[in-house]
Amino acid sequence: MTVSSSPLAASFTAPLAIVVLAAGKGTRMKSDLHKVLHPIAGRPMLMHLLASAAQLSPQHQVVVAGHGREQLEKALGSAATIAVQDPQLGTGHAVQQAEGALGGFDGDVLILYGDVPFVRAETMRAMLERLHGDDNPAVVVLGFEPADTLQYGRVIAHDGVVAKMVEHKDATEAERACRLCNSGLMAVRGADLFGLLARVGNDNAQGEYYLTDIVNVANGDGRVCAVVVTDDADEVMGINSRGELAIAEARWQDKRRAAAMADGATLVAPETVWFAWDTQVGRDVTIEQNVVFGPGVTVADNVVIHAFSHVEGASLASGVSIGPFARLRPGAVLEEGSKIGNFVEMKAARLGKGAKANHLTYLGDAEVGEGANIGAGTITCNYDGYFKHKTVIGPRAFIGSNSALIAPVRIGADAIVAAGSAVSRDVSDGELRLVRAEQLIKPGWADQFHDAMKKKKAEKAEKAKG
Repeated sequence: MTVSSSPLAASFTAPLAIVVLAAGKGTRMKSDLHKVLHPIAGRPMLMHLLASAAQLSPQHQVVVAGHGREQLEKALGSAATIAVQDPQLGTGHAVQQAEGALGGFDGDVLILYGDVPFVRAETMRAMLERLHGDDNPAVVVLGFEPADTLQYGRVIAHDGVVAKMVEHKDATEAERACRLCNSGLMAVRGADLFGLLARVGNDNAQGEYYLTDIVNVANGDGRVCAVVVTDDADEVMGINSRGELAIAEARWQDKRRAAAMADGATLVAPETVWFAWDTQVGRDVTIEQNVVFGPGVTVADNVVIHAFSHVEGASLASGVSIGPFARLRPGAVLEEGSKIGNFVEMKAARLGKGAKANHLTYLGDAEVGEGANIGAGTITCNYDGYFKHKTVIGPRAFIGSNSALIAPVRIGADAIVAAGSAVSRDVSDGELRLVRAEQLIKPGWADQFHDAMKKKKAEKAEKAKG
């Protein structure tokens, strides 16, 4: 049976438990952060996997941990039960550690790997459907056919029925010639799983208890074991090093860019645009070169994001334009037709309908009314060293260039703040506020200064010659 990329309808109703193996030390990452918590598209790889599994509505989720258990507990909270593998004696031994957490569960068990984050929900579903096939298989294995079989274990199968599972180190040359490889993912009934595992030995090159051996045990009992083959080898790609993490990120980004364009967005230079896992992009959106999205971004239709902009935790309504070189931080909300220009930063701020801040501005903890104009170099001084304070700018207000609005402060509707002002008190509707020192004029002073400095410089040069 081959899994295509199209969704599959569920035809079974058995309760489901997910067991995720994440006990490895991840030494090749050379990191203090647990391997499965390294992010791809701004989301820990483990969370990518659990999000896919969640589409199958599992009753239980067990993560088998070893090294870095505390990090996993903090990241998962109540989302999963942690089972501990110590010492670590192989994948079969790891799954055994989930037995107590499952507490006699007799539904289906899907065994996944925390460092294999991109398994699709439809692939998981296909494995479970096969488990409930007419031939009643004891175990269903997910297989794949990579371009290079490398050190993968092999699945020796005929017409979708597994004759033997063998690790690469234990395989003969003839078995290594088989191109069907073992992803490690399995579906097993809870009533069978731990009984099979109890009969697995460790007489192999590694001296470990291999999970794959439950297939050989079941076959020895005369039971059928089946293989489901994915048509996308990328979804079972394991991540064990920084290099493999970068490859996984690149592949994820390529697919997301293609999806954005297929959904009606224009990416001027697709390879330079980086999405987050939850970025939402509407139709007729234009995204120029070197744009980076952090998590939490929603972009409506007909938005233009100019080059070199960074957007995170922001909402952009229809007709908005930002950049180039704009930075939108969490809590930035741009209403319909508003505009953020070059070198403008927003954080926890709302820009009203048709309002604009075109150049060199910081808007933090602010609310800008409809049609307001924020001049170049304006900043909202929102932090006093201890607390954040809010700036409210009314509809159609005009803030002159190089102004400092010292929060908490309110600028009224249709008010004007003159350029260069430092405003620390509220400005009423329709009022002009000018806060700057009176200009001092000294006619001829500059000419006298230049003459004196030139003379002094000449005398110094003459003295150096002598």
